[in-house]
Amino acid sequence: QVQLVESGGGVVQTGGSLRLSCAASGRTFNYCRVGWFRRAPGKERKFVGTIDWNGDSTDYADSVKGRFTISRDNAENTVYLQMNMLKPEDTAVYFCAATPEARWNGLYEYWGQGTQVTVSS
Repeated sequence: QVQLVESGGGVVQTGGSLRLSCAASGRTFNYCRVGWFRRAPGKERKFVGTIDWNGDSTDYADSVKGRFTISRDNAENTVYLQMNMLKPEDTAVYFCAATPEARWNGLYEYWGQGTQVTVSS
């Protein structure tokens, strides 16, 4: 079982930066693929990016490529989402999710509660 807690959200001006953290409990987190998602007000949840279990591979949605970076520190059981050059359209609740890499089938098994990011214009 893996429990995930996001933190680092807040209010930032356009062009600013934030770093979100996804802290996990459970030893298996180090072997999990982790994804970040977001849900804007009144919209469906959307994929932001993902990182494999050892940090060798990342992938991002086109809307955030070149601005957002996912990294992980398995010694600290934490995955990060560095967000730069933020835009008002990045305003959303951000979630992290995880699945053991060995069971990866495109679906995430564990989800955090989310952290709010608001970008003011």
